[in-house]
Amino acid sequence: MKKVTVLGAGNVGTNCALFIAEKNVADVTLIDVKPGYAAGKALDLMESGPIRDYDVVVKGSDDLYDLVYSDVVVVAAGKVREPGMSREDVLEDNLSTADTFVKEIAKLAPNAVVIVVTEPVDAMTYYILKRTGLPAHRVLGMAGALDATRAAEIIAEKLNVAAMDVEAAFIGGHHDQMIFLPQYSRVSGIPMTELLSPEEIADVAERVKNAGHEILEKMKRATAFYAPAAATARMVETIIRERHRILSAPVYVMGEYGLTDLCIGLPILLDKTGVRRIIELKLTDEQKKALQTSAEVLRKTQATIASRLEEVAS
Repeated sequence: MKKVTVLGAGNVGTNCALFIAEKNVADVTLIDVKPGYAAGKALDLMESGPIRDYDVVVKGSDDLYDLVYSDVVVVAAGKVREPGMSREDVLEDNLSTADTFVKEIAKLAPNAVVIVVTEPVDAMTYYILKRTGLPAHRVLGMAGALDATRAAEIIAEKLNVAAMDVEAAFIGGHHDQMIFLPQYSRVSGIPMTELLSPEEIADVAERVKNAGHEILEKMKRATAFYAPAAATARMVETIIRERHRILSAPVYVMGEYGLTDLCIGLPILLDKTGVRRIIELKLTDEQKKALQTSAEVLRKTQATIASRLEEVAS
């Protein structure tokens, strides 16, 4: 049986473990720094198995050594936003959290594919890639899959169709810098541009962009976790079951779309190796410009990360 390790037993991490278990994809190890916390969550999940029809093993630990032999590592550890905060407001705290485990990932799970969920996801993916020293194709973020499922629900609501028949495409930085690609988005094969007006398409993009903020403002004490966990679990399933899926994710670019040394959301082919390849789509001039703008915004955040990397290296 394959092994998935989830770092962080909070709302996202625990629900990710649940969704992976319910698909009987792999054994799951939850790791959290709070003594006994992950172990308690894991025991609760195991006792749910007989009812929910899964028989994989879910373990909990506060010891990073339990990363050993992981096939996939999900990084869901770190501080979450509070109302009024941006994703960048939690960057410094989450960089410090990452420093506690990045070397252990490289040492104990050197062949794993790493999926980063911790916010701000584009920046954290870049930092974890650089700090672990793992090959670029084996470190990616979870964002495009989340944006796509949110868009599917919004589009299905507008058209009164089944959300499972909707496929939506996004590129760029997560949320505030995301770019909706209606020409590559479809309902049962029909392009979105044939079904929605330009105004409706713009509304979809805006609602997806603000989806996380909306949930945070409603809940006050927590950010979204069911949809992020479900999106992550689907990526894990793709890797473990050796499927080949095209989706968007923050990945490291080396010239694709004219961008270099940056992690940004782009369409990829995901398989058991991680990022098999980045898919270069034909974009409109407006979309190309928006992607460049998104990249520049992310580069400003990466300036903080560059300073951090220099400190760590010295």
